[in-house]
Amino acid sequence: MARPYFRKQRILFVCLGNICRSPAAEGIMKHLLKVENLEHIAEVDSAGIGPWHVGELPDERMRRHGRRHGYEFDSIARQFSAVDFDRFDLIVGMDEDNVSQISSRARSPYDLRKVVCMADYLTHHPMHKSVPDPYYSNDHAFELVIELLEDACQGLLNSIK
Repeated sequence: MARPYFRKQRILFVCLGNICRSPAAEGIMKHLLKVENLEHIAEVDSAGIGPWHVGELPDERMRRHGRRHGYEFDSIARQFSAVDFDRFDLIVGMDEDNVSQISSRARSPYDLRKVVCMADYLTHHPMHKSVPDPYYSNDHAFELVIELLEDACQGLLNSIK
């Protein structure tokens, strides 16, 4: 019997500069896919709204906090582009401002339907309506981001399984 055709879900995580939240979401989702032996169902990437950090590794503080949780955040920052609407099935903004900026670059209603907010996938933190930017904050903020992203990535993974 022939197996039905299955195409990987292509997911892009987006934050402001692609050095804190979105590369952490990318790393956590890749980790979950590997742990659950589901690497065949999704491919993930990350990008930033602005060009400020293109070519850089994630923020050292985010990488340090990630390592404490067993993650390796090592993607290279890049800027979001309208072409990403062609390359990805789901474009996930970390907060409402990211979602608004991504949505403003949509070229059609079809593009717009791909844009969602990461907080929509939170299951254990319903009081949070976004994944806050920790860049100008302290260690606690980076830990909160990882905690929220673990929750939301698991929720997102459950939705595509």
